[in-house]
Amino acid sequence: AALLAFSLWNIRHMDTETGRWRAQLQETDRLAQSECWAEALDSLWESYDDWTLRQTYLHIVSHHDAVDDAEAMYRRAIAFGETEELSEFHAELSDLRDQLRLIAEMEALNIRNVL
Repeated sequence: AALLAFSLWNIRHMDTETGRWRAQLQETDRLAQSECWAEALDSLWESYDDWTLRQTYLHIVSHHDAVDDAEAMYRRAIAFGETEELSEFHAELSDLRDQLRLIAEMEALNIRNVL
């Protein structure tokens, strides 16, 4: 029962965390689309800092490859943002949001993940 309770808490927690990061990245993308590069980079760095604070937890409860891939995507997005490469920046943010959604889905309690 305790394991099930922890699993359910972890699922809700992971979904909340990744949802927050995806929303932050959506706002970052909106700012870049509006050519507000300084604000977009600030927003991206805030999301990255928030992400970084949870690295230990993520490496405990998630697949390392998925977390490492998201980390690399954050780094690439920062690089594209610094050079104001809008199409590459937009694509990287989109891929990163999908990766974060995937991390949350991998932790979901469903038949596919149990088996």
